[in-house]
Amino acid sequence: MKPLRAILASIALLAAPVQAQDAAPTSSEIVVTAQRSGAPMWTIDTPGGTIVLVGEIRAVPKSTPWQPDRLEEATAEAQGAIIRARPKISPGDIFRLIFRGGKFTKLPERLVAGDFLTLEQRARLAALEEQYDQDYDRGSFLMTAFDLLARRLDFDDSTTKDATDIVRKAADKADVPITRPERFRGEDLLDNLAEADPASHIPCLEAAMEATEAGQGIIEQRGEDWRKFDVPAVMENPLEIALGRCWPWADPELGEEIREQWVGMIEGAVATEGVTLAVVPLRVLAEPDGVLDQLEARGFVISGPEWRATEAR
Repeated sequence: MKPLRAILASIALLAAPVQAQDAAPTSSEIVVTAQRSGAPMWTIDTPGGTIVLVGEIRAVPKSTPWQPDRLEEATAEAQGAIIRARPKISPGDIFRLIFRGGKFTKLPERLVAGDFLTLEQRARLAALEEQYDQDYDRGSFLMTAFDLLARRLDFDDSTTKDATDIVRKAADKADVPITRPERFRGEDLLDNLAEADPASHIPCLEAAMEATEAGQGIIEQRGEDWRKFDVPAVMENPLEIALGRCWPWADPELGEEIREQWVGMIEGAVATEGVTLAVVPLRVLAEPDGVLDQLEARGFVISGPEWRATEAR
């Protein structure tokens, strides 16, 4: 009889319902997992679930104590993801860049920085030229700003993975549907850049000079403020200001279209069942009249860190 009882017991175990720990996580559990990553994020409750807006900053320092694996885990259990797209760059665009490179990297023929800058601005640039043994007199202001931020301030050295890359790879691996903005054609981007007035990049140059003058301490401070969810402090950081004042974000035409795309995709996710994770550049989310302000103005109830500076409330 013992063998019979053992067989019956085995059958009973096979027929038993799946234990609770094997059940799919609920929407609230997925949201909590995402929040445990340490990135600032906001939630919007929808009739069928939750939209999670992750405020991404570019080049998070390795010293910033956040847990990207939690964001990866949440993405794998989510029902949808929204991330930024890369521009469409064709071989023809590369040739256009080669043959028209001077229009992107240099000021118009026979013009120099002093023809556009105030005496104070030119003196600041001269001080940086001397400090770094560089000659920026003929360089386009955009390229000079990029050189100051990327090579002199070196803001993107010793960094961890961007939230977008984490979510993209996790979503691809788990077959989670991904929504991206409509990509800009490389040809359109190059034309936009080539046609821009050189003076339109002076605010970018000014912000880049201020960030470089402030020194590398602002890099780690930006990461710390991001991790502490002090969004106004991140937005006021000289590095974040510089990145937000440069092309394409500061271009009136491109910048407006980028923001409209994000608002449209987030609104579209309202009809999605379950959890949708949207990784959005923080500067686009939290700037005045940015994505968060626009969503709130359209009646969405947003929960999460305060994103407005005190004087703006």
